[in-house]
Amino acid sequence: MPPKILLTRRWPDAVEAHLRQRYDVTVDPGDRPLSAAELTEAMGRYDAICPTVTDRIGAAILAAPNARVRILGNFGAGFEHIDLEAAKAAGIVVTNTPDVLTDATADLAILLMLMASRRAGEGERELRAGQWTGWRPTHLLGQGLAGKRLGLVGFGRIAQATAARARAFGLSIAYYSRRRADAGVEAALAATHIGSLEELAATSDVLSLHCPGGPATRHLVNAALLARMKPTAILVNTARGTVVNEADLIATLSSGAIAAAGLDVFEGEPAVNPGLIALPNAVLLPHLGSATLETRTAMGMRVAANLDRFFAGEVPHDRVA
Repeated sequence: MPPKILLTRRWPDAVEAHLRQRYDVTVDPGDRPLSAAELTEAMGRYDAICPTVTDRIGAAILAAPNARVRILGNFGAGFEHIDLEAAKAAGIVVTNTPDVLTDATADLAILLMLMASRRAGEGERELRAGQWTGWRPTHLLGQGLAGKRLGLVGFGRIAQATAARARAFGLSIAYYSRRRADAGVEAALAATHIGSLEELAATSDVLSLHCPGGPATRHLVNAALLARMKPTAILVNTARGTVVNEADLIATLSSGAIAAAGLDVFEGEPAVNPGLIALPNAVLLPHLGSATLETRTAMGMRVAANLDRFFAGEVPHDRVA
């Protein structure tokens, strides 16, 4: 009998069909988040669970009695929603899907920069509400990006791809990272390394977040850091919602201390703080960073390849635990 696989959400059709050729696959047709009780019960019924960022898999679930699961094939690059130490203790392998979502997420970071700087969200809402009275010289004046500085928090693949795109819009590139990039990478992107996050925030016109989630980066962007930013600055987050203290951001945007924010991720998603929704200078997207058919298919195929290697007795390429 083929291994039994649980997909916690619907995946692109091509990936589900590919997996069904190899495994006994179960998918919730309602495409809803599974509860902790359902995930705990699934630990004893399946050989593999393939979760997404919406699934919190903590120690209690991983320590389920009579657990059968031997691998978690995570659909996504981030894995802070999985207790890796508890997985190791239970002898469960965890894999992720790095690399394949770089371009799609970098595209979205640029989209948020453009929407926030040009007040595109405000304009669309006005038009759809029937409130547009016609062209006039001072209507919804935004700001251009050419000649401005893009500050990148983190300088991995997605940040570097964002930098490459941003240069085409005339932005200069600066970054802060715990580990400095190779000189060749800096030269290729004309990127300047900044020694502290505080200095990067104070000197950037757009501050774009590209760091991992988790306890180490929780509320990295808070009232103190936001206070260092220029009043014309824009904050962009395509990383993880927990990196930003949303209460502090709401207060900052409400007071006009920075110009705008573009957010694709949120602290309590899928719930979004009503204070953010009420702000005209906040561009809000529903976690669309990797949401292209090409990227989501590639992510699923990456999981499938990891499962194939694991069940063939080989080490998966993308093992994180």
